[in-house]
Amino acid sequence: MTASSDRPLWQLHAQLQSRTFTDLTHAFFPGMPHFPAFPDEVRTQTFQVDPDGFAVHRYELVGQWGTHCDPPSHFVDGARTVDDIPVQQMILPLVVLDISDRVRADPDAVPTLDDVAAWEGRNGPMPAGCFVALRTDWHQRWPDTDAMANHDDDGVSHVPGWSREVVVDLVERVGVTAIGHETTDTDAGSSTSAGDYGLELLLLQHDKWQIELMANLDQVPEAGALVVASWGKPKGGSGFPARVFAIH
Repeated sequence: MTASSDRPLWQLHAQLQSRTFTDLTHAFFPGMPHFPAFPDEVRTQTFQVDPDGFAVHRYELVGQWGTHCDPPSHFVDGARTVDDIPVQQMILPLVVLDISDRVRADPDAVPTLDDVAAWEGRNGPMPAGCFVALRTDWHQRWPDTDAMANHDDDGVSHVPGWSREVVVDLVERVGVTAIGHETTDTDAGSSTSAGDYGLELLLLQHDKWQIELMANLDQVPEAGALVVASWGKPKGGSGFPARVFAIH
C-alpha cells in the first residue's frame, strides 16, 4: 500500500489548508463599472429548474469584463492570446506594491522607483517571474461607477495607475511574468482621459500579461504570498474574465 508520504503534492495540499485564501476577484454582473467604450453585459436565463429541470444562463459580454486577463494580443497583433498562456504561469509569487496611503491624499498618485527600492529594502529582491500587484485600495469604490472613474468637472478621470519607470523596471530588471491592479486601466486616469494607453502597450509588447480590476489586495501581505490566476480558454481570445486568489 502506498504511503501518503510518497505523494508529496497531496501533502502540500493538506499543508495549504491551514493557510489563508483571499479572493482577489470581483463578481461581475450587468451594470457594473467597465471601460466606457464597451457595451454592458446582457444576461438571460434560457432554462430554469422549474419547469425545465435545470438552470442555464446565456452571457453576452466583452472579454475585458470584470476582473479579467489581458494577454499580449489585447494590444499587439499576432502576440499570445489567452489560450497561449501556459498553466505554469497561473500560480506565481505575489508581490504587493502598496501606494494606498498616497492615493488617499492624491488620486493621481503612481508608484515610483523609491517605492520599489523600499519594498526590496524590507523584503529582499523581487523574485524573477513574479506577479506584481499595485495596491491602491481603489477596489473599495466598487461597484460605484462614478467613484471608480472619479471624473472632475472637465471630464478628466483622476484614478491611480502605474508609472513608466516602474513598468520598465519590472519588465527589464525584475523579469515579471505579469502585473495586476485594482483600476480599469494600466495607465493613470489623467493619461487615459487624453487617449494615452502607452503603459499597457509597453507591458503587452514585452509579452507580459496582466489582471485588471483586482480586489482585496489590502487583505494580503506585501511579500510571501502566492497568487493563482485562471480563466476560460477561448481559442485566440484577446481577453477573458478571470478568477484570481491569493494563498498566504
